[in-house]
Amino acid sequence: MMHLIYKKPIYFKFGLTWWAPFLGTGVSIREVSSDYHRVTLQMKSRWYNRNAFGTHFGGSLYAMCDPFYCLQLVAILGKDYYVWDKAANIDFVKPGIGTVTAVFEWTPAQIADIIAQAASGDKIFPKRVVDVVNAEGQLVARVEKTLYVKKRKA
Repeated sequence: MMHLIYKKPIYFKFGLTWWAPFLGTGVSIREVSSDYHRVTLQMKSRWYNRNAFGTHFGGSLYAMCDPFYCLQLVAILGKDYYVWDKAANIDFVKPGIGTVTAVFEWTPAQIADIIAQAASGDKIFPKRVVDVVNAEGQLVARVEKTLYVKKRKA
């Protein structure tokens, strides 16, 4: 199933939108760019993703952000690279109320840098940060991801 979602961005969007962990949190993928460099997600506040205080459950906020930088890199770099999530940190800044949004972006320069650093065959650990914001654009949470990237041997 996973290899199929990388064939076209529409498969990526559809496959992950209907993936059980996202169905269970109410995450919806709003946009996937044709080159996988930009993915936009939203999560509406629902009874099943709120905590005891009536705000977004922290686990849902993290689940929303967990796989995307890694999945994007897999799609961008292709089969010549190992790509894994290595570490993560989430900073809850403000209670999440209503619809929250996160935009995951890779620039061509960042991709070129990863390719150059990994060319030797050594493992590298690129870091990325994504902000989760509310409808007013206020910061709700900041997630830092550390990835593992290594060029496969020929």
